[in-house]
Amino acid sequence: MKTSLITHPDCLGHVTPDGAPEQVARLRYILDALQDLDVLRTDAPLADDADILRCHPQSHIDRIRASIPSYGFASLDADTSVSAGSLAAAYRAAGGAVAAVDLVLSDHAQNAFVAVRPPGHHAEATTPMGFCLFGNVAIAAKHALEHLDIDRVAVVDFDVHHGNGTQALLSDEPRALVITSQQMPLWPGSGEASDRGPLNNIVNIPLAPGSDGVHALKTYDDIAFPALRVHQPDLILISAGFDAHQDDPLANLSWSTDDFAKMTAVIAKLAQELCKGRLVSVLEGGYDLDALATSARVHVQELMKAAR
Repeated sequence: MKTSLITHPDCLGHVTPDGAPEQVARLRYILDALQDLDVLRTDAPLADDADILRCHPQSHIDRIRASIPSYGFASLDADTSVSAGSLAAAYRAAGGAVAAVDLVLSDHAQNAFVAVRPPGHHAEATTPMGFCLFGNVAIAAKHALEHLDIDRVAVVDFDVHHGNGTQALLSDEPRALVITSQQMPLWPGSGEASDRGPLNNIVNIPLAPGSDGVHALKTYDDIAFPALRVHQPDLILISAGFDAHQDDPLANLSWSTDDFAKMTAVIAKLAQELCKGRLVSVLEGGYDLDALATSARVHVQELMKAAR
């Protein structure tokens, strides 16, 4: 089986104001970096409202829909804006994550990388924030739990910012384990190690500013990977943010491109050990365009190695 690459041109239609870190060029750079790879290329479908409603109430969908301008931009908060193409992009982003789960669980692909935008791991049930409109990975996780042969899922979020939205959307789901590492202190200011969630299914891993990928991998070895083995997931989802890179302008961690390759390889090996290699990775952050492109490429190359 192959690695699937799921994306859609609609995700380029989510245009943001000049100077915004979350910009159309992010996806263009990634797709250019992946264009020569031998992957199973699939268009991201539009999500069904039923999928989104697993994590967000109808009022949230209605708010996003009503906020879309016919031209120009509308601001949802200081960081999050939408334009005429944003609703279609958001539905493709959530739909791509759901489709990746279906491809992997039906054995049409060993694993998948979902190259979409807007990202999702900051979106809470009724609050779009941090460039995010819908909780793409959380939506995919809850969709996966509808499959008859799936009893447990796990999310591994190595974006440099705390996955507050994914944590909030899955903290009441005992079948889901959420592991999220983040620079601390850093926006959004949450993610203390002591925050385990009401069901003790959250693993927060704060990382000190300036720390590197070697330290992060050691911390994952000590904390995250043992938790995965205890949980025994039937599917692992990755929130793949590449903004822990040493060149990223929005944070202060010092991961190298090779660190993302090593992290991906270890998670993929754990997926082979725990859940038949079933792994779905969904794009989150990463704001230095060159670092984002090279990191995403090695990430997908490691997924491809695991799929052989």
